[in-house]
Amino acid sequence: MELEVMWEKMIDCLKKEVKPATGCTEPISLAYAAAVAASKLGCPVERIEARVSANMMKNGMAVIVPGTETPGLYIAAAVGALGGDPEGGLQVLKKLPPNAVRQGKKMVADNLVSVDIADVPNVLYSEAKVFGSSHSVCVSIADDHTNIVRIEKDGHVIFEAPPVAQDEIAPEQLFLNNLTLKDIYQFATDCPLDKISFMEEAAVLNEELTRVGLSEKYGHCVGYTMKAEMQTGFLSNALQDQVIMEAAAASDARMGGAPLPAMTNSGSGNQGIAATIPVVVTARRIQASKERLIRALTLAHMTSIYIHSFLPRLSALCATGTAAMGAATGMVWLLGGKLKDVEDTISNMTGDHIGMVCDGAGNSCTLKVATACDAACRAVMLALHNIRVTGSEGLVSNSADESIRNIGALARDGMQQTDEEILHIMLNKNKVKA
Repeated sequence: MELEVMWEKMIDCLKKEVKPATGCTEPISLAYAAAVAASKLGCPVERIEARVSANMMKNGMAVIVPGTETPGLYIAAAVGALGGDPEGGLQVLKKLPPNAVRQGKKMVADNLVSVDIADVPNVLYSEAKVFGSSHSVCVSIADDHTNIVRIEKDGHVIFEAPPVAQDEIAPEQLFLNNLTLKDIYQFATDCPLDKISFMEEAAVLNEELTRVGLSEKYGHCVGYTMKAEMQTGFLSNALQDQVIMEAAAASDARMGGAPLPAMTNSGSGNQGIAATIPVVVTARRIQASKERLIRALTLAHMTSIYIHSFLPRLSALCATGTAAMGAATGMVWLLGGKLKDVEDTISNMTGDHIGMVCDGAGNSCTLKVATACDAACRAVMLALHNIRVTGSEGLVSNSADESIRNIGALARDGMQQTDEEILHIMLNKNKVKA
């Protein structure tokens, strides 16, 4: 493939996979389905029946929906139908009016919203059926958070996307799967700056989340608390602590319901934060130029997308860990590393934190973001001292690209039962009376 063609395809991937979202993308997907359904109903929404895939249920149960101070898929479906922007995509709740929140909470309290698990093969699936007067509209989303595949009104199909075989590999995924870290490194460091300058917006959006998370109490206040402990001396102002603190603060704000967009990566705000903030903090610490920041962000996000192309869209593997692998490549390059150091950093992270499970979206995701960013800093430090985990150890191969494929195999083939057990535990815990 010609270099310019390859680079244009990578730019397309970045524009598709790095985009703003207000709120955790799993409940937001259902809110979007509900908003589109309500827009086609032609009368006020009186009742909602929703169904989601098991992975969507896992990721949507506990996370706060922006503007509502309430967790879960029930409220997401309700406010999406009552006040969501049907043209907003992942920002469907960006301009959520207060009256829609009040009405949505009442609708949930009156048991007019149901959410069940759909028996579908799709890992990512959400469906909202809204009822009003004598009409109903059902909108189904599959495989991507805003990919509408079917709309029915009063039992008649008014839109249906062409069917896609579950075992069919999309052209974009095939392209990503055939890349190498060397390809991505060359793209990020040599591509004309004007073609990737849009990546600066990732820094702008996610830094604002950091600012809010450090100044206000959201979620588990991980970043906020770290900031306080830097004043006491329990933590230092070293680059590693600063990276962890700022990434955690951004995740605190996002998971705690701050009504601000996050720049996502591969459909996840936390992955976007993990891929962005460590690079931003490092660039600020060394006073890197704007061009260096943009190229480091491009390297980080493109590497994250590349790694995620080997994973299921949702799985039992916490993908903030793989997103932070992307961030680590951007960090090590900013600190003077070359391609070998990038590859060594990937090897070090493969031998470190991989295996951290995803037990659904919630405030505790911030702790996983912190853990992943901690591992990123450690991997970068070792790589810059020519230390790497060897190919004879664990999941690590001699080639960093093969190590990435090993991670994909672990998530795709090795953790399916883990995913099922996590959801079983989540749905059945806390039922024993004290």
